[in-house]
Formats: sequence, structure tokens, C-alpha cells
Amino acid sequence: MAGDRPLLSGRPSSEHSRDLAEEDALLTGQHTHRDYSGPRTWKFWREVGLFVWALVATILVIILAVVYQSSTASKPTDPSPSGKRNLIFMVSDGMGPTSLSLTRSYMQFKNGAPFSEQLVIDQHMIGQSRTRSASSLITDSAAGATAFSCAQKSYNGAISVTPDHQPCGTVLEAAKKAGYMTGLVVTTRITDATPACFAAHVNMRMEEDRIAEQMVGDYPLGRVVDLMFGGGRCHFLPNSTEDSCRGDSKDIVDLAKKNGFNYISDRKAFDGLKGGSALKFPMLGLFAETDIPYEIDRRNENDIYPSLHEMAEVALKALSEATKDSDKGFFLMIEGSRIDHAGHHNDPAAQVHEVLAYDKAMTSVLSFLEKDSTQGLMVSTSDHETGGLATARQLHATYPEYVWYPGPLANASHSAERLHQEYNKYLLNNPSETDTTSFLESAIEKGLGIHDYKKEDVQALIDSPEIALYTFADLVSRRSQTGWSTHGHSAADVNIYSSDPKQAAPLVGNHENTEVGAFLRDYLEVDVEAVTKELREKGVGLMASGPNGTSMGWMGNVPEDGERLDGQTHIASYGGDNKKRGLVHGRGCACGH
Repeated sequence: MAGDRPLLSGRPSSEHSRDLAEEDALLTGQHTHRDYSGPRTWKFWREVGLFVWALVATILVIILAVVYQSSTASKPTDPSPSGKRNLIFMVSDGMGPTSLSLTRSYMQFKNGAPFSEQLVIDQHMIGQSRTRSASSLITDSAAGATAFSCAQKSYNGAISVTPDHQPCGTVLEAAKKAGYMTGLVVTTRITDATPACFAAHVNMRMEEDRIAEQMVGDYPLGRVVDLMFGGGRCHFLPNSTEDSCRGDSKDIVDLAKKNGFNYISDRKAFDGLKGGSALKFPMLGLFAETDIPYEIDRRNENDIYPSLHEMAEVALKALSEATKDSDKGFFLMIEGSRIDHAGHHNDPAAQVHEVLAYDKAMTSVLSFLEKDSTQGLMVSTSDHETGGLATARQLHATYPEYVWYPGPLANASHSAERLHQEYNKYLLNNPSETDTTSFLESAIEKGLGIHDYKKEDVQALIDSPEIALYTFADLVSRRSQTGWSTHGHSAADVNIYSSDPKQAAPLVGNHENTEVGAFLRDYLEVDVEAVTKELREKGVGLMASGPNGTSMGWMGNVPEDGERLDGQTHIASYGGDNKKRGLVHGRGCACGH
């Protein structure tokens, strides 16, 4: 009965009922069976208008999308540049991904920066490179750089030659032939594997005397490098001089001058270049007898040796000025060479300073590209990782704490290499063991900033001075809990960086190292194959003089089986050498291998 209903519970209006039914229909997808027999209301026409507006808007959006797709499809998607261009290829020799973790944490600790603070290089990562060579899953720098220069795999120890001992044209040589200016800037010997692979061809990387000759123009193509900055002066001086390390009496500095090179060899002459504005091409600058010292040591000898970023800045300015009226730009290779050596030495303090120096050089390159009017590109990668570096170390049999300490790296003021050199000089005077103990305690405290050393640490240095380099380095590594798995290289993938990911789009992602070399060639649009053909034609029967009046092919002797560094194929074979223990250390380290 109606009287049983609540007082205010009148029946809903027909209009409200229709709205509820329509809401149900929207939720259930069922028709409402609405009665349209009555007169058309204003609400009806409003709904019709909204429907028509929505339909027209949808059609317009579809039309605009089709037009946009059509217009973008007609535009070229190839990121390759057109016209004049510059290419700067940076190589962080031996730097793996963990080197960045190590250095970034060190930088944050040293600067009191937040954990979000990055290195400059961190902000330009675009991919990774796989590093194996033709002869091993672990490459050396020679095969690694040959992949960059020739875009081909070769055996460990090969300097821009193929596995069948034929020369392969390099991107630098092809760039020079095409009208580009060229340059090499390194912190090792200019004759070391990486720079050599761009401007020389020898069968065995240790033929640095022959590499020096070729780099100043004594080979089939003549002079192809316009500027060279680095160390390695001893390979250019005749063995009749005190600072020479050549096996013969050839004066390669004199040969370079005859081939037109301007030569400088010290900081004063470098400063005389006035930032590059006073540089005259071609230029050969050799600022150290062998390698330029580690940055951790060089920073205190800035009046003797230029830094990597200083050499890079001078080269960039000089090359830019020299090509301002040319249809072609320049190709410049810059190598942070001694990151690799710090890995070989297992020296984490030297490592972080080398990576920071490389990061600073990259900052200089990026600044140049931003300001220069010519379009340009920076691409950076490593030839391999060195040391099997880990920011972790198991010191005891007990379960490890999850810690790594950058503090001990910050306390060190010298590299283990420098302390070893000073120790060797000290021992030449044959002091007593008591004096030696005092000397070593001072070296540990002042050079490494370590005060909790034990008598056994000092005694180990006294008992085995020939491996003091590694003992000094391990004192820092243990305290920072930095781990190393080898004094050689590893098979780790390495990072690829670029100033412009769009221009370097073919290198985004994971690639073989030969793809990096192919990109360099394609970006410059140069004919490497034509250079290979020219080298092989002109090299037929061409001989070069070797040590003691001997003669050899222009690329040096072909290595016998087993003589070449890691040359024998052992990619997937195991020789049962799991029981080998320890390292056989000579006076130095096979650094750069």
C-alpha cells in the first residue's frame, strides 16, 4: 500500500529513470529500449550535436595523422651528415664499466658530492662494444685498435694487418687521402699499439722502431699524419744517444724533419704553441722518453709534461684553424692511454686519476664541438677492459661485508709505479737493510698515505724488490677492498659514448668492435678499400732495413708460430694449464698489451 512507503520516497521521475537506464547501458553494453515517440527535446538535439562534433573531430585527427606520417616518410631518416664535418674518436684504453663505478664513487667521496652526481662521460653513454679478436676471446690493444682503424678482426699483436699478414687500410689514411687533416694525441708512446694502428702496419706490435719510421712517412703512403702528441721519444733517437731505446743508429727525428715535420719535445715548446694558434703543420711533439707519467704523478710535474686535455685542446684548435677554409674537416684520435697501465699494475689510485683525466679531456672535446661552427661528432669507446677490476674484494674466509672504500685512494699522492721507480734508484746505492726499511716506511706513509702497515708489508718489499710495483699497489687495493682478477685484460664488454646519439645512431646498443670502425669510416665517407689496395700494390717487394744491417719486409718480420703475442688460435680450446701459479715478473710490466 502507498501508505506503507516512507514519507519522502516518491517514485522517481521518468526523466531520472531514463538517465539511470542510460548509465546501466553504458556499463553493460545493453540497449535501453528508450521511447522516442514523444517530441524531440533540447537535450536530444544537444546529444546529437555532441555526437556530430566528436565524429568530425575524430575524422580530422585521422586526416592530420595521415598527412604527418606522409610528410615524415618523405624525409630522409639517415643521420649521416652532409658537407664539411669533423670526427673526434676517443679511446679509453683498458677502461671497463667498473672503472667508471670506481671513479664515480671516488669523485663523490673526494668532492663531498651526492650519490646522484655523475661524471661527464656518464651522460653520453649510448651502447656497448664486444671486444674479442680473431685469435682470442680476450683481445690485446693491437687487435682491438685494428678493429677500429680497419674495421676488421685480426690476431693479438697485429698492427693494422689482417690474419694473413696483409696490410689493411685505416680510416686515418683514407681520411688523409680524401682531404681531411689528421691527428693523434696520446699519453703513452706514440708508437704504442693504439696510435700505431691508425698510421702504421707491422706484423708484431713490439716493432716500435719500425712503427716510428712509418709514422713520419717512411712507408708506401708517405706522410699521412698532420699532428702527433705523446711520449715515446726514445724510439725516435739513434742508439748512440743516452735516451734512445732503438736497436739501430737511425735518427727518426731527423727523418721527420726531412719529411717536413716541426718537432718539439718539452713543456716550454708546447706552451709556445699558444694554445694551438702558433702551431705549424705537420707537427711532432714527443714530451716524454717513454710514457707520460700517470696523472696522479704528472699533476705535480705540470711544468714538465702537458696533460691529456691540454694536448687535446691545442690539437683541436690548430686543426680547426687549419681547415677553416677547406671543404673537408679533420679526423683526430685522442687516447687516454694509461688507464690501461693502471689496470695492468692493479693500481686503483692511479686508475681513478687516469679516468678523471680522460673525463676532463672529453669535457674539452664536448666544449669544442658546441662552439665550433663546423658540424662534428665525438665517439668514444675502449679497446678492452684491463685488470678484471671489481669494486669489491674478499679479504677473509668469513662472509664478506658489503663495503668498498674510496678513502684509501684519496690518501695516495703517488702511483705504485713512481714509488717502484724511486725504490729502484735508491737500491742502486746499495744501502743497508736498516736504511732500506726507513726508506720504504716513508714511501708507504708519504706516497700511499698508509699508516696501519705491518712489518711484514715492508719485509715483502725488501725480499722481492722486483715486484715492488705490485706490492705497493696491493697495499692500497686491500685497504679500499678493490678487487682484481688479472694483471692482463678481460673479455668484458666496454661502453660506447657519443656527443650526439642521433648522429651516432648506428652505434646505439650492443655491437662488435669492428662496427665502431665501420661507423668511423662511414661517417667520414672515406674509401678504406682503395687505401688497402694501394698499400698492397706499392708494398710488393718493398723492403726495410732491420737491426744490425739486416733487411726485412716493410711491415717487419712475420712472426713464427707461438712468437706472436697471443697469436695462436685458442678461442675455444683448453690446454690444461689450470695448475699454473703466480706471475713471472720482469723489471716492468707488459703494459699496453
